[in-house]
Amino acid sequence: MRLLLVEDDNHVAAALSAVLTRHGFQVVHARNGEEALQAFLPDDRAPEGQEPFGVVLLDLGLPDQDGYEVCGKIRKRTSTPVIMVTARADVRSRIHGLNLGADDYVTKPYDTGELLARIHAVSRRNASGEASAAPGDTTVDLGPVHIELPTRRVSVEGSDVQLTRKEFDLLALLAQRPGVVFRREQIISEVWRTSWEGTGRTLEVHVASLRSKLRMPALIETVRGVGYRLVAPDTSGAAGGPGAPRDT
Repeated sequence: MRLLLVEDDNHVAAALSAVLTRHGFQVVHARNGEEALQAFLPDDRAPEGQEPFGVVLLDLGLPDQDGYEVCGKIRKRTSTPVIMVTARADVRSRIHGLNLGADDYVTKPYDTGELLARIHAVSRRNASGEASAAPGDTTVDLGPVHIELPTRRVSVEGSDVQLTRKEFDLLALLAQRPGVVFRREQIISEVWRTSWEGTGRTLEVHVASLRSKLRMPALIETVRGVGYRLVAPDTSGAAGGPGAPRDT
């Protein structure tokens, strides 16, 4: 698998590249944001004779551009999974990175085995293809929320909502059976294609981001100690409709 490593520290990049190469990756090293963007052709094709990148490892502390800005530009050019690798460990930074389209977020210092596990997890998920729907089940309507599964579009009251790939997959999974509780382990298995316990925090961040983007905190209800379920909005106009959170 070709892997794009965006890291301005040559010593860190050399050490990590050696480890990744031993595990079968073909590493392309970009030292700044501009080099990272130049690695992708505008139409997401790989250079002639080369396979597309399977994963991007993106450091946020780049000398020419902020890593968040680079992530947003990469996401506009390609759907290649992006894993942010950074010392910024606060939740707000994680949420911001995931909202920009990152598929995962690893904080420094990290265990090499952990990083490899995350790389394989996002690459497996990407290789499995985008979520597909059975014939006749191509759209889901939940009150003002409209979900188009084939095109992966979501709108609220007619206005499009931009979701990351994992945010959409999480919403689409819960929307399959409104009112049914999905266990955390099941969600992690189906959306992240892993049973690794470290993904639990990432799930919480994605749920919080979905609630914020859809502007409907009550749509996704936390079932304490179990998981989450999607609560179909009450469109009857009765008190206690979708505008008020059901769980905090």
